[in-house]
Amino acid sequence: MSRVFAYPWADIYRLYVQKVERKGRTVEELDEVLGWLTGYTPAELRDFGGDLRAFFAEAPAVTPDVDKITGVVCGVRVEDIEDPLMQQIRWADKLVDELAKGKAVEKIKR
Repeated sequence: MSRVFAYPWADIYRLYVQKVERKGRTVEELDEVLGWLTGYTPAELRDFGGDLRAFFAEAPAVTPDVDKITGVVCGVRVEDIEDPLMQQIRWADKLVDELAKGKAVEKIKR
């Protein structure tokens, strides 16, 4: 699992962009959702140079509404994940999945 934590944020962000654009959503919508989760600005999301561990450790302001992010990602309920960093990563994955599936940004932001 620790290998995942060392993935460069830039690579993950690029994959998120590809996923949402394939589904007809915009980078601006992606940035709004990820910014809501982490407190990063769109420029900070694009330019962050560290790995996933650093990305979440340095997040300016994780939303206090994270307990409202529920559901399944990769067959695992995000609310049941015990490792705090893995849970944060899966929160982001869940929000991106919801965006890609067509859910309205305001509803994603709970």
